[in-house]
Amino acid sequence: MAQSKLWDKGKPVDKDIEKYTVGKDREMDLYLAKADVAGSMAHITMLESVGLLEKSELDVLLKELRSIYETAERGEFVIEEGVEDVHSQVELMLTRKLGDVGKKIHSGRSRNDQVLVDLKIFTRTKIYELEQAVLNLFNVLQSQSEKYKNVLMPGYTHLQVAMPSSFGMWFGAYAESLTDDMQLLQSAWKICNRNPLGSAAGYGSSFPLNRTMTTQLLGFEGLNYNVVYAQMGRGKMERCVAYAIASVANTVAKMAFDACMFSSQNFGFVKLADEYTTGSSIMPHKKNPDVFELTRAKCNKLQSLPSDILLITNNLPSGYFRDLQIIKELFLPAFDELIGILTMTAHMMSDIKVNEHILDDKRYDLMFSVEEVNRLVLEEKMPFRDAYKKVGLDIEAGNFTPNKDIHHTHEGSIGNLCTAEVKKHMDEIVESFGFDKTFGAVEKLVRGK
Repeated sequence: MAQSKLWDKGKPVDKDIEKYTVGKDREMDLYLAKADVAGSMAHITMLESVGLLEKSELDVLLKELRSIYETAERGEFVIEEGVEDVHSQVELMLTRKLGDVGKKIHSGRSRNDQVLVDLKIFTRTKIYELEQAVLNLFNVLQSQSEKYKNVLMPGYTHLQVAMPSSFGMWFGAYAESLTDDMQLLQSAWKICNRNPLGSAAGYGSSFPLNRTMTTQLLGFEGLNYNVVYAQMGRGKMERCVAYAIASVANTVAKMAFDACMFSSQNFGFVKLADEYTTGSSIMPHKKNPDVFELTRAKCNKLQSLPSDILLITNNLPSGYFRDLQIIKELFLPAFDELIGILTMTAHMMSDIKVNEHILDDKRYDLMFSVEEVNRLVLEEKMPFRDAYKKVGLDIEAGNFTPNKDIHHTHEGSIGNLCTAEVKKHMDEIVESFGFDKTFGAVEKLVRGK
């Protein structure tokens, strides 16, 4: 009967110790099933090319691995009770079906570089899905920015009414924030998209491996050349990606805070669609912005991810340590959580209703004071400091009358949002990922076409 542990030498393992050391790894490894199969397909293709597998052996292994990949695609892949991890399960399935040839797939690699390449293949896919979710929210915000570009609202400093803003600027500000987040995500993609396979346990192999070949087969942009560094990259890659996740979460959390505040009766700037609010068990009038509040909390939790990973890894020397296993529990589920947040936020921001009559309330009259100062400087050639003093005295005397017909011209201001320029910048970032090359290579490998 096939061994359920790749390192099993026939000695019994204490069940409590096994439970403690395996932890949630079997559950987490389900995230990695497709990636593990793809990595194995590239590895054995390379093994055949260097004479460590026969062509007939490669053919039957690839056929069976493609079947396992399709099982994982359907969500039917399971790690059986007593099987330690996804690597062991895949090898066990091959050995059951193909006999001793299934045992040959591990030549020239370790579970260390297996999990390294699995994590990178998985993360690349999730970065793409995250990029799509960010882009969808970006497009919603840009559309709303254009729709409401002429609707003025108060701008605040210190939470005090300050100067005129607009809903076009408010929506557009968060859209442009997402371009910086996308730039950080693209940098994380570049770090992720380098091949660690062939580093084995972190010190390479005496087998004549062709690491360039597996790099091409898996669509990586390049290699982690130094095998010690490839192993040191475990945790670092996750942390770099986590910074990008946290950056997106920060943008959405701030926007959620604004939406909660602006929808309160004291502001009344926006109205949330009824389906995104909940009621009170005692107060019949309540429409609570629970969805935005939960969004804010979830995003704040995600912003701790880089620190959590850092604290697990920051005092580890070079080489592999079991500490790294714990990162999976934090890192792997984070993508789906953020993608869910972005999807829900896009729906909410698309359906949000804007109050187009905010400025009818006289409490906002004084936000036009700077406009009057600037008018005196431009039209009456008054020195700025004198104009500032005059308007201040008029306000104190109750003689200030606001002119709400304002015209700004410079880039990014109320009258010139530069929506198209922001879109162009985002498009350039998205184009620089190069997803087609990467995923095209993997698709060719796993489909055999």
